[in-house]
Amino acid sequence: MAEIRAVDWIAKKWATVTPQRSPDYEAGVRDPRRDWQRSTLAGTEAYKSGIQAAIGKGSFEKGVAKAGTGRWQDGAVNKGVARWGPGVALAQSAFERGFAPYQAAIKGVNLPPRYARRDPRNLLRVNAVVAAMVKVKEAQG
Repeated sequence: MAEIRAVDWIAKKWATVTPQRSPDYEAGVRDPRRDWQRSTLAGTEAYKSGIQAAIGKGSFEKGVAKAGTGRWQDGAVNKGVARWGPGVALAQSAFERGFAPYQAAIKGVNLPPRYARRDPRNLLRVNAVVAAMVKVKEAQG
């Protein structure tokens, strides 16, 4: 019989030691052994076949059922809330670059006239904005 520590001991060590390795994590990201983009794109076919196999086995549904709403909420509240503000702040320039084409498209829409509240013709205004958004999205590929 193989000797191995109890799972709670292993988990406690992992939780204690791993956070101290953030400099190693950063160094690995800054100077990877292989280029992330090239390596990721090289795995496209493996990704596709893996996704198809997972679909065939119902892995997504099984994983969601196993985790449950409680696990999702626990992670979102206990990890996500603290990361939300800093993450948004770090993403400001990326958001600006990503949204700029949509902002320009909205600005360029000639809206049809506004009618009385609940007049169905007001939906033409919505449709004009949606059409502009779709055009931008399709132009991006």
